[in-house]
Amino acid sequence: MKVSFTTKEYTRLLELAHLGLWVAGARPEDPATMPERYADVAQKIFGLAEIFGCADLVEADVNGQFFPNEKLTDGPAGEKIDRFVEDAFWSELVNRLAERDLRSELGATKLTEELTDDEEERLEALEDNYWREFETKGVDHLMVLRGGKG
Repeated sequence: MKVSFTTKEYTRLLELAHLGLWVAGARPEDPATMPERYADVAQKIFGLAEIFGCADLVEADVNGQFFPNEKLTDGPAGEKIDRFVEDAFWSELVNRLAERDLRSELGATKLTEELTDDEEERLEALEDNYWREFETKGVDHLMVLRGGKG
């Protein structure tokens, strides 16, 4: 099979490889974090950077292993990672707090797999309240009471 890429397309492929590896646990600053499952294909992708005119996006370590450099990790791919982390943080925080509050209201230690329509509606209302608070104040009003309930 023969595949051809323009320099722009190959740059996007490098970005996708970096994004995928980052989600899988790889960190460019620590080559030891490269997931074994993806190491061979990542080396193939990064190893072709010079051929496709993208040598400025990839570096090799002392062992000859390729990895994305700062130009790649801090560019558009880095911006997407930052946005993803930010979105994931707020979504998870809102979801966990709303579920905690619903469990407390229901006197339950765990929510059932299927919520009733009323429970689902209440969960959405709790989430909406947290979203409004965090969108206006961030974590400024968030407090953790150790050993107690908020």
